Amino acid sequence: MLFRRKGWLRNQYDQLLLESLLSAKSEWNRQKQLVDKSVEPSSEVLYELKLAEAKYFFLFKEAKKRNITFGKYRGSL
Repeated sequence: MLFRRKGWLRNQYDQLLLESLLSAKSEWNRQKQLVDKSVEPSSEVLYELKLAEAKYFFLFKEAKKRNITFGKYRGSL
């Protein structure tokens, strides 16, 4: 009985991970556009860009480690 919930919980957390991954990617792209459009970006803006990039790649590596594919959850996102 306990093992039946394991698959359900894994799917739920995999979907949550993909939502976080998509959110982090959009934030990273937004920060990149901000830096690209600015004439002389401040150190704080560059810091936010590096932080957004690190968050995205951390979540990306975690999704890759778990063998999560985006197509499997596309209908539910």
